[in-house]
Amino acid sequence: MTSNIQNELKFIVEAHLQYIYPDADHDSIANQLIAIMGLDASYQKPHRHESIWDENNAYLITYGDSIRENGITPLATLKKFYETKLKDSISGIHILPFFPYSSDDGFSIIDYVKVNDSLGDWDDIENISAQCNLMSDLVINHCSSRSQWFENFKHRKNPGMDYFFEANPSDDLSMVVRPRTSPLLREVETLDGKKYVWCTFSHDQVDFNFSNPQLLCEIVNIIKLYLDKGVKTFRLDAVAFMWKEIGNSSINHPKTHEIIRLIRSLIDHYDSDIILITETNLPNHENLSYFGNANEAHAVYNFSLPPLILHAMMTGNSQHLKQWQMSMPPAQQGTFYFNFLSSHDGIGLRPAEGLLDENEIGSLVNTMQNFGGRISWRSTENGQSKPYEINITYFDAMQGTLSGPDQWQVQRFICAHAVMMSLEGVPAIYIHSLLATHNYHDGVIHSNQNRAINRYKWDYHDITKKLEDSTTHHAKVFQQMLYLLRLRCKQPAFHPNATQFTLHLGEQLFGFWRQSLKRDQSIFCIHNISNQTITIPLSSINLITLDTWTDLVSQESFSDLHKDLTLKPYDFVWLTNKVFESE
Repeated sequence: MTSNIQNELKFIVEAHLQYIYPDADHDSIANQLIAIMGLDASYQKPHRHESIWDENNAYLITYGDSIRENGITPLATLKKFYETKLKDSISGIHILPFFPYSSDDGFSIIDYVKVNDSLGDWDDIENISAQCNLMSDLVINHCSSRSQWFENFKHRKNPGMDYFFEANPSDDLSMVVRPRTSPLLREVETLDGKKYVWCTFSHDQVDFNFSNPQLLCEIVNIIKLYLDKGVKTFRLDAVAFMWKEIGNSSINHPKTHEIIRLIRSLIDHYDSDIILITETNLPNHENLSYFGNANEAHAVYNFSLPPLILHAMMTGNSQHLKQWQMSMPPAQQGTFYFNFLSSHDGIGLRPAEGLLDENEIGSLVNTMQNFGGRISWRSTENGQSKPYEINITYFDAMQGTLSGPDQWQVQRFICAHAVMMSLEGVPAIYIHSLLATHNYHDGVIHSNQNRAINRYKWDYHDITKKLEDSTTHHAKVFQQMLYLLRLRCKQPAFHPNATQFTLHLGEQLFGFWRQSLKRDQSIFCIHNISNQTITIPLSSINLITLDTWTDLVSQESFSDLHKDLTLKPYDFVWLTNKVFESE
């Protein structure tokens, strides 16, 4: 690099460091971070505020061993399943933590730089990354109590001695916001005597102390390794809890946002095609703050979507879903919403706060329990327990309404995903939704963990056989989901940043209009979210009469716009004035 370019990059990095660490040696830390990322030799000028994604993007969310086969590493089986079943429908795979771990199904990492032997090795990861956009978790808030860093903490050695956040039982921790009800502090015996470490999630997951800049350098080292192994998208797990301070809520701290901006600056200068996604299971306005000014996360999980669609489908009423959608700002150019309905965790209820009232949340909770689901709880600032998430497979969550189970489970499930796929943003589908997996009650019993209900491990030959048998609900869901994904990826009006406006068609319908960035395609997405047949005049949709309109899903044409549109329970149409075919 020329000296001017070097100075420019260093100025950016030091500006972040001055806010995070006012009293540190900013020059030395900046040089260290730039060297770790290899930016002291060369780097890219970031193309900020550009969208490096389009309608072709969709992600699969899966554990490395969600599908297993005898004699083959699970990661090799995942690659085979992707290549034979998904490659023409899904562009990226989020493999949940694939590192050695001690608990929480991977999110209590023992070693960040190794692949879990039971899954495969780095060659397997690189083979997958060569086939698709690979997303990896960056578990940035905590690590395992069995990690070498924590062993060093107890033995007062480096690296690790100053890597973990300490507090005292006498400290005022009353304002701390947490997603768990377990005690916040864990007592630990060290060579220097008794210490109390901060544990936001569990006593096996010990929180990092980011007030130590050397820890930040360690994390950047890990980022660089993952980049070298082919990772293109980083999911910053539980990032909202990263910066702790005694005497405040220790969530969404301004320095947390500044660290994200620093990581973003380093990654942008390394490769502007790398994507950061923040995982912040919080009320909607807090979640949106992680976009920053298009200078933090490229994408945020659309956490309010799963509970709101669930509520709409359970009640047959789209009122809250529409109100929320109308309040959502369009993602700025260079950012997008990461849309999903289900994940390895449950259906979060905090993102529904302020959108659904307590009685409506209570009705959802009771209905999901009747459908075999479990409820996980959290502690509030005043010590109360409130429902934090519903633990259930999304397929079984769709088995009925507030009135109980009915015959519309498959149709309701597909309709819910059609909404998610057609909304502004990039869709992500959890593997157990794609495979229409039922609740795994034995997993809950064996693990004593509610979230295990949605973490079944399929045998490769068993699930392949079910997917090839058109009479199974697995095959029906799988084929319809892939069909919709293939339709979606051809239509420029489904670009993640294409224009979107809400339609007002009555409480039992949820509709919106999408228009491509070039304005050459419009799609009216209209979904019947009720168990009733609904008829509306086509004229109420304001379709341009000079155009011929076609339903992308059924291929039916609508030339006479004076007729009615009839939708059976959970039917939907994607009406377009221009059908784009695959090239």
